[in-house]
Amino acid sequence: MTGAATTELPGSVPDDDTLVGRARDGDMRAYEQLVVRYQGQMFRLSVKMLADRADAEDVVQDVFLNAWRRLAQLNDDSAFVGWLYRMTTNRCLNVIRARRPRTDVDPDTTESQRTETRPDHAVQVSSQLQALNDALQLLTPEQRACWLLREVHGLSYEEIGDIVEAKTTAVRGRIARARAHLSEVMKPWR
Repeated sequence: MTGAATTELPGSVPDDDTLVGRARDGDMRAYEQLVVRYQGQMFRLSVKMLADRADAEDVVQDVFLNAWRRLAQLNDDSAFVGWLYRMTTNRCLNVIRARRPRTDVDPDTTESQRTETRPDHAVQVSSQLQALNDALQLLTPEQRACWLLREVHGLSYEEIGDIVEAKTTAVRGRIARARAHLSEVMKPWR
C-alpha cells in the first residue's frame, strides 16, 4: 500500500473519540452516529428512573440536543459517554423532583392491555417486573440512579461517582441501601 496512511479502513466503524472530534468540528453525520450508538442506553436508564416512556423520550431528546450544543465544552473526547450518563441522570433527577408529589398514576392505565391473552409464565414475569419497577420508584432518586447505573448499565463505583458527582463511599452506601430495600420488597418473588 503506497501513499498517505489512513487512520480508518473503508467500511470500518470509527471509534467514539474519532466521532466526538468530528462532531466538535461540526460534522452532523458523526454526531448522528453517536446518537444512534448511545440513545438506547440513555433511554433505558431514563425509563427505569422515571417509569414513564414519554418522559424518558423527552429526557433523551433534551440530553442529546444539549450535548450537541455544548460539545465544545467537553475537554476530553474519551469522556463523552460518561458525560452523557451524567447529563441523563441529572435530567432525570430534575424531572423526578419537578413532579413530586405524584398521585396521578393509575395502575389500570399503566398495565398492558393484553395481559389476559399471555401465557401464565409471561404474566408472572410481567408481574415481577412491575413489582421491581414499583420498588425502584420507592427508592430515593439518588439511590435509584446509582443502583440502575451499577446493576443495569454495569458501571463501576468510580464511574457512577463521577456521573452523580458523589464520592465512591457515598455511591456504595446508596447502592447498598437500594439493594437492601429491593431485596426486602422482592422477597415474595423468590
